[in-house]
Amino acid sequence: MEQGRLGAAPRSFKTMTEPATIFVTGGTGFIGTKLVNVLMQSGHFVRVLTRATSNREGLHHERISFVAGDLLNRESLRKGMEGCTQVYHLAAYAKNWSKDPIIFFQQNIEGMKLVFDAARDAGVRRIVFTSTIVVYGPTPPGVVGDESMPRTTQRCFTEYEESKTLAQQEALKYVDRGQDIVVVNPTRVYGPGKLTEGNSVTLMISMYDKGKVPVLLNKGLNVGNYVFVDDLVKGHVLAMERGKTGESYILGGENASLKHLFDLVDAISGKQHFQINLPPPIARFYSRVERKKAEWLGLYPQITPGWVETFLHDWAYTSTKAEREIGYTITPLREGIRITYEWLKQATTKR
Repeated sequence: MEQGRLGAAPRSFKTMTEPATIFVTGGTGFIGTKLVNVLMQSGHFVRVLTRATSNREGLHHERISFVAGDLLNRESLRKGMEGCTQVYHLAAYAKNWSKDPIIFFQQNIEGMKLVFDAARDAGVRRIVFTSTIVVYGPTPPGVVGDESMPRTTQRCFTEYEESKTLAQQEALKYVDRGQDIVVVNPTRVYGPGKLTEGNSVTLMISMYDKGKVPVLLNKGLNVGNYVFVDDLVKGHVLAMERGKTGESYILGGENASLKHLFDLVDAISGKQHFQINLPPPIARFYSRVERKKAEWLGLYPQITPGWVETFLHDWAYTSTKAEREIGYTITPLREGIRITYEWLKQATTKR
């Protein structure tokens, strides 16, 4: 897998002092909604690509407008980017499963190419492309990876991982052909906001606190990196302003085991929650049953074999490069979980 920069020397980008017109894909999602509002509050005009089923909650302001369409609709992309100087491409198919796996590749690769093509034709100055940490692969036990670490395995556990890995490689080819693109690689995001599948860590915290998901896969020993959503949104803006063309920046937080994360919830809530260990063989069997139910009955699976394998590996990474080059900062995990837990309590009360 190509991890580095292809072609000419990197160059940075300075935003204009006057308000810009910015096009955002994925702007109605968990991360996107927060990003759109940050851009709007900074005085920019934001156009958000939306489908008929998109949830526009939290996106009501005179400087926010909507463009009907989707990633595979060339005309909607062309119309949305007219007069824009910046594009944030967050949209992706990031679900556990699809009846037709080709949708991962259509949305995440072909959709990305159409966005980049439309941006080129519209004269957009810079694109920030949201990739994912999984493109770098799992990390060996005790190792903390970064953007320069070669993949330890050519195996991809899920169609999402495979499609996003190929998409990042394709993005760098566009850079080599002269487009100004910066890649960001979020880790496992959590925090206050829309409780969608994209905010699965927060959903997991909520269900754990209610005693509904006390399960620790493999005793919760495997390590992941957890990024607070506000840090991630600021990282996107910093990548637009200060990132170097063709470079990739991991936008993460602290590395922690799932056991440690649940223990933080216990400490912050003041409650001792029940925990159950789920051995890997049982998890693998259950995930295969869930997949068969999905294939035979069309019932959306809670988990798939590929995602079980993903969470049975470590994904320990550092954001040192982003901190050094674009001024990225990290909210400590304990503080981020505290903010999230307090928000969940208020959100539950309001309902």
